[in-house]
Amino acid sequence: MNPFPQVDPIPLPAPVWLLKLLHVITLSLHFVAVEMLLGGLLLAIGLSLFSESHEALITARALARRLTVVMTYVINLGVPPLLFAQVLYGRALYTSSVLIGVYWIAIIPLLMLTYWLLYQFSSRLDKCKSAWWVGLIAWLAAGSVARLLSTNMTLMLRPEVWRDMYSASATGRFLPTGDPTLEPRWLLMMTGGLFIAGLWLIYLAGRSTFTAEQKKYLAAQGGKLTVVFGMVYLLAGVWAASVQPQSVKIGLANGFPGHAFYRFAGMAGYGWMALVVVAILLGALAAFGKTASAWLGWAGVLVAVLIEITLVVYRDGVRDLTLLNKGYDVWDRVVVTNWSVVSLFLVLFVAGLGVVGWLVSVVARAQKQIEGAV
Repeated sequence: MNPFPQVDPIPLPAPVWLLKLLHVITLSLHFVAVEMLLGGLLLAIGLSLFSESHEALITARALARRLTVVMTYVINLGVPPLLFAQVLYGRALYTSSVLIGVYWIAIIPLLMLTYWLLYQFSSRLDKCKSAWWVGLIAWLAAGSVARLLSTNMTLMLRPEVWRDMYSASATGRFLPTGDPTLEPRWLLMMTGGLFIAGLWLIYLAGRSTFTAEQKKYLAAQGGKLTVVFGMVYLLAGVWAASVQPQSVKIGLANGFPGHAFYRFAGMAGYGWMALVVVAILLGALAAFGKTASAWLGWAGVLVAVLIEITLVVYRDGVRDLTLLNKGYDVWDRVVVTNWSVVSLFLVLFVAGLGVVGWLVSVVARAQKQIEGAV
């Protein structure tokens, strides 16, 4: 018996490859923002709690001030990939979402709580008040959201447990257990946060709003974080790949008849590893260089985005092969494309990304006050 609901009789409005491309682009940008939030917040908490140096407190304040803006991108960049995923994987994703319905709905108040706490964290740091505990609660709330999202994205790949979960509770009160891939996937994102935070510090070291001494501190600390947690990130990625089913590993290594995407996804995994190594080298240059460099910061930004793109492509390959082995072929869909409508959508999509980029540049240019000023 096929555990997946019947295919929606309404055909897809665009080719599968195009929907997947849009999904990869938007999810990659979302992951960059998520890891900036998780890593930047944890770093700001640590600096404000355990370090009493002037440069450390300035860094904590600078990160806290930016985290409220980062949070807006976490939320807004998270909606498009979720919508594309629903179009492509709705028969699996809707089912898993219903099965953990109570927790899935709880994501909204958790996000609202995190957003409010980020403002409180930044305000208390600016006023030289104790703020670590506020930041810690915000980090726990954000980490809980990440955990629930990872739970749902793994549950949608396990149709064999759906019936038992629904029999146990039709109201979505229970979370699934026994998935060997959940912990590695979640920890991969969490360790990646401090890795991306290191690259973020390297970028900030090239900003004109910091003094020369502060730039040296940012570059040195960011470089060390990138090197250390880059290696941890690599190990977490290898672990997450190693616990995948054997059929998925073979499909990524050898490809699948009629589906060139899977071979490409497997190659993306190696690309991810190579890019992480490049980022570690950039971190070493920043940590042991004598001066902060703007070009090094921008190189770190580019590498961070490419790392997330390759990660998402590999992740999509794992998801598609896992579902394929259980009877769900994402490529086997009826498509009726109205190219005039699709073209208009793509124009607006590119324009929207341009507006997002422009807003980021406006925020960056608006930070004219020296960061050390209270």
